[in-house]
Amino acid sequence: QALTDNNEQFLTLATERFNTVTEQTKGLLQPVTSQMKQLGETVAELRKAHDAEKGAVDQMVTQMGTQINQLNNSTVSLAEALRSPTYRGSWGENQLRNVIEMAGMTRYCDFDEQSSGENREGAGGRPDVRVRLPNGAHLAVDAKTPFDAYWRAQQATDPEEVERELVLHAAALKKHVDDLASKRYWEQNEGPAPEYVILFVPGESFLADAARARPDLLEEAMRKQVLLASPVNLLALLWAVARGWQEARVSENARDIARLGEEVHDRMGRVLGLIDKTGRGLTSAVKAFNELVGSAEGRLAVTLRKFPELGAGSGDLPPVDEVEVLPRQVQAPELEAP
Repeated sequence: QALTDNNEQFLTLATERFNTVTEQTKGLLQPVTSQMKQLGETVAELRKAHDAEKGAVDQMVTQMGTQINQLNNSTVSLAEALRSPTYRGSWGENQLRNVIEMAGMTRYCDFDEQSSGENREGAGGRPDVRVRLPNGAHLAVDAKTPFDAYWRAQQATDPEEVERELVLHAAALKKHVDDLASKRYWEQNEGPAPEYVILFVPGESFLADAARARPDLLEEAMRKQVLLASPVNLLALLWAVARGWQEARVSENARDIARLGEEVHDRMGRVLGLIDKTGRGLTSAVKAFNELVGSAEGRLAVTLRKFPELGAGSGDLPPVDEVEVLPRQVQAPELEAP
């Protein structure tokens, strides 16, 4: 019985001691518990944000993949279409039109599309565009798109095959240079013209790869009076021509202004002569009026004032004053009539 009582007392004391320790440590553990709770909430928010961003990234990747597929399909369609010589010609002319519009050389103002003529040897030709220059001359531009060998080079995986196809691509472009040089467009029609023709290549890489495969290509073309131009090069040239047209219009307007000024000057001389004549007429009229007033006062009014004394007439005659204001005289010598 004594052992049982001791055990109960020990358990009671232990329980009281545990409760006392728990109460004492509760205040110490409270900040840690609060911080752990905040940490858990922060981790939950980060996980939620990560899931949301991951979904957005996945959606972006999906959209990008779709756009890449569409671009690949468009590229394949364009490549297939460019295999047709007719479509290549239309595409090249359309690219040429875009460059001309970007330069401000609109078809209704500064260039004539699909003009034809003959050179001195009687050979006919029709450039894609004839750009009119301010001095009345013209600059012929022809668009050419060699593509077959270039496309094969893009499809090849063997470096040697790639170089071989690019050499063929450069040779095809050189043939276009020879054909264009033989037409001698600068000899067509009357008037001065730059003695060269521009061969427009509608793709930067078309010309760059051809020049890399055949380093003398540009020099060979210039010897034949043919300038190879990519879209950027042609745009810079046409900007210069457009600036020339602007300056020409300014000069033309200046000539018109000078002509109008001379005409106004001549007409103003006539007007000033009439002004002077009118002024002299007014001066003469005022002098005549004053002489009439003096004559009426000195001769007629003296006699008329005697009538009331003789019983004829009544009242006084109203006075008549002279006009003292005269027309202003022309003082400036340039305003005087000749």
